[in-house]
Amino acid sequence: MALLKVKFDQKKRVKLAQGLWLMNWLSVLAGIVLFSLGLFLKIELRKRSEVMNNSESHFVPNSLIGVGVLSCVFNSLAGKICYDALDPAKYAKWKPWLKPYLAVCVFFNVILFLVALCCFLLRGSLESTLAYGLKNGMKYYRDTDTPGRCFMKKTIDMLQIEFKCCGNNGFRDWFEIQWISNRYLDFSSKEVKDRIKSNVDGRYLVDGVPFSCCNPSSPRPCIQYQLTNNSAHYSYDHQTEELNLWLRGCRAALLNYYSSLMNSMGVVTLLVWLFEVSITAGLRYLHTALESVSNPEDPECESEGWLLEKSVPETWKAFLESFKKLGKSNQVEAEGADAGPAPEAG
Repeated sequence: MALLKVKFDQKKRVKLAQGLWLMNWLSVLAGIVLFSLGLFLKIELRKRSEVMNNSESHFVPNSLIGVGVLSCVFNSLAGKICYDALDPAKYAKWKPWLKPYLAVCVFFNVILFLVALCCFLLRGSLESTLAYGLKNGMKYYRDTDTPGRCFMKKTIDMLQIEFKCCGNNGFRDWFEIQWISNRYLDFSSKEVKDRIKSNVDGRYLVDGVPFSCCNPSSPRPCIQYQLTNNSAHYSYDHQTEELNLWLRGCRAALLNYYSSLMNSMGVVTLLVWLFEVSITAGLRYLHTALESVSNPEDPECESEGWLLEKSVPETWKAFLESFKKLGKSNQVEAEGADAGPAPEAG
């Protein structure tokens, strides 16, 4: 028994074809939107590629760009099919290709749904990428004279100012690395020598942060050095007083920014997916309604359209059987090829 059977007359078939034609061109615009969103996200990720560990984070924008292009191609073709469906002579050339085209559309809808899920689920991968990349970026902050790393100081400073953050997880991350270049250290100073000797790695570690960690909204002048030394500053207690620094780490700030972007894009992709599913269902109805016309010479006669020719369990069973037959035929061909030509009689 056919699933969701609907009766169509000539007037309903024309309205269905015209409505699908309009929906397909609207879906072309939706594909352009997906392409633009993917391009925007890719540009935003490339802006801060220096503080990201690998290219896994570009999977989502690349996928959005890909499905955007495919959406434009498939829906342009579907619009042409719906336009030609109004003319029996033009529709005849599409008739043999419509079933494979619908199968490709179903496969495309599955891919589109998976891309929408990826927009919501890749937060963990992005978090680990940012954590490792920011850690390395902070490590190279002082290398202003090293080719290939001289831009890292500016990148980190602009990042902290733009996103109002400090360090990887917080401002104390700067206490664990030497972020001041040796070029600007006076090695004849006793204080510098003592600080270098005070740790095993021989690094100049200070309880201070770069200027970009300062919060300009604070009424007090920025305290960025000797943050843990209460006696170094008047009326100051670092444990109780709210510091005039950005307290949020840059990993959390960037993660929230990119997650909100990808969540919004995931919602848009899901809406496009629902629109594409409705178009595919409409194309299936149009295809079956035109196929089941009892008298092709009488365009006014009624016909029936359906989504599936059989019920869902029967359709799934038939699909599995055809898949098994395909596998067996491939196996027989492989065995025939391995056997080689038969030996000639002597």
